[in-house]
Amino acid sequence: MGKINVAIVAAEFNYDVTYAMVELAKEHIKFLDANLYKVVKVPGVFDMPLAIKKVLQDEKVDCVVALGAVIEGQTEHDEIVAQHAARKIADLSLEYGKPIGLGIAGPGMSRLEAHERVSYAKRAVEAAIKMVKVLREMGSNPKESEESSKDSAKAEYRTRTDYIPLSRDDFEEF
Repeated sequence: MGKINVAIVAAEFNYDVTYAMVELAKEHIKFLDANLYKVVKVPGVFDMPLAIKKVLQDEKVDCVVALGAVIEGQTEHDEIVAQHAARKIADLSLEYGKPIGLGIAGPGMSRLEAHERVSYAKRAVEAAIKMVKVLREMGSNPKESEESSKDSAKAEYRTRTDYIPLSRDDFEEF
């Protein structure tokens, strides 16, 4: 199976926070006996999905850890950035069949609160590495496992005869 190759994609915006997150992530990757494959720095959390996509295209990368801090401002900008980045990051994980640990602190926090959440980096590393191990146990190629799972679910649906069709009358009104 070999060592797990982990890439880090980190936002430079609020880098006083994310620098500490990157250093903690590097230490934790080493502690978990994985290999730090590369660190990619991007301007901000909003910019992460494109860099993550490029990193995931590298066959040597087993998982990615996304690190950033989205600090509350005068508008709802922080919420929009965090929501859209998180959604796209999740989509990329599914598209490439590789785990992405979400170590993005925020939104809705002050700079002080962001510093208190540096440990999100450690949790993101743990989640990504654990998911690689889970996927490896399920089969050597996560995408193949996903496809065969879909095929067997379709076959089961087509061949099941032990279901009882329901109608609207079977449900009580609330």
